[in-house]
Amino acid sequence: MSVASNTAASPLAPDWLQVPADLNELQEPLWAGSVSRGADGGLTVGGVSVRELKEQFGTPLFVMDEADFRARARAFKDSFDAAFADICGGVDVYYAGKSFLCTAVVKWVEEEGLRLDTASGGELAVAARAGIAGSRVALHGNNKSDAEINRALDMGLGRIVVDSLDELVRVGDLAQARGAQAKVMLRLTPGVHAHTHEFIATAHEDQKFGLSMAADTTAEAGISAAEEAVAAAAAHPGIELLGLHCHIGSQIFEPDGFALAAEKLLRFLAAMQEKYSITMPELDLGGGYGIAYTPVDTPRPAAEIATAMAAVVRSTCAELGIDAPRISIEPGRAIVGSTTFTLYEVGTLKTVRVDAPAAGSDAGNNVTYPRRYVSVDGGMSDNARPVLYDADYSAVLASRTSGAAPQLSRVVGKHCESGDIVVRDVYLPEDVAAGDLLAVPGTGAYCWALSSNYNYLARPGVVAVRDGSARLIVRGETEEDLLNRDMGA
Repeated sequence: MSVASNTAASPLAPDWLQVPADLNELQEPLWAGSVSRGADGGLTVGGVSVRELKEQFGTPLFVMDEADFRARARAFKDSFDAAFADICGGVDVYYAGKSFLCTAVVKWVEEEGLRLDTASGGELAVAARAGIAGSRVALHGNNKSDAEINRALDMGLGRIVVDSLDELVRVGDLAQARGAQAKVMLRLTPGVHAHTHEFIATAHEDQKFGLSMAADTTAEAGISAAEEAVAAAAAHPGIELLGLHCHIGSQIFEPDGFALAAEKLLRFLAAMQEKYSITMPELDLGGGYGIAYTPVDTPRPAAEIATAMAAVVRSTCAELGIDAPRISIEPGRAIVGSTTFTLYEVGTLKTVRVDAPAAGSDAGNNVTYPRRYVSVDGGMSDNARPVLYDADYSAVLASRTSGAAPQLSRVVGKHCESGDIVVRDVYLPEDVAAGDLLAVPGTGAYCWALSSNYNYLARPGVVAVRDGSARLIVRGETEEDLLNRDMGA
């Protein structure tokens, strides 16, 4: 049995993964705006080298380009305002805090003219500590506690997004008991299926979120759960019904699904306003805009998404003869995802041989191909997305450049799980060695937010870099932090 060379594309690699012409090149869609290679070949971000960051803050470390975050936030606000200026005077952009949230980010969001979407009492607590006005905050969630609802009412939230009939009554009753009205939007499932992973496609019927628009979802013939909720909200003295909300999924690249959902919700809104003689002045079209995790991902510019959605809203409202509601959107991942990379230090390395059919050969004529396992000092505790969603990532050698041949590699963590994979397939230089630094881009969204203490690893810190300086915006945990919660025997 022969052994294949590792300088050509490996049959073990997925079809989409190509051997880079230059392993040292930083492919633009994957990285924040200020990331580049310095004179010594190492990565820099905001003018600060990764070696400096490693020395000052250690690894693993989430490294965020603050200027890039602000630029992406402004791009969504400016693009959607421009596209919808003649329709409804602009758009309210709610940053989806679930993607990544801390008090510094809340302040950036507010300073760039955005609002904040939260999904729990803890996220509301971050918003309150950051000092953002309650009127600029929304609360989501399919199972809000009474304490969370009361906190939202105490803070004077601009909207509570209600997810079920049971919750609608609870929100209304709690508001009425204090002689107030809760500002409510109803989350609907429009039946638009996003082309994404099943677990993050959130607009189909068989899942926990939202009120179905299908006509057979209540005991009353022809009445959907969505319509039943509209009627109940309009009649409840503790509810001020602002409008409708939907979210069709996450990591979506094509605008078609958003356009279809917008059309369906506008038609439903017009029908409900006519039937129940009410006005619903707002419509939230959610988020879910994709980012680049690998070179084959093709994220759409904010302006392109905005233009496509505005065209549908404009034409549908004209056809229906209704005034356009105030539109809002909720980009989270699309703002923060690409602003951040995770910096790791390489530890152990191991090359295994995997049997696979030789190119162009008959079955049974196998060749062994090398795959190298590159272990880093983090793993599924700081990036759970590969094990949760089978998500793909990329990686580069960050502390230096290399002229070595490409080697198909698998970047893995240090946890006691065979599924502890950070980057399933990537070509790295074959001279990567212990002590080198690797950078994994696109980790700004849902990585720190999903982080854990599995195997009693302390969660990494988050550093914001801008104009040649770096500062912690979330302190990394210490072993003492972990042990302080242990109450002893």
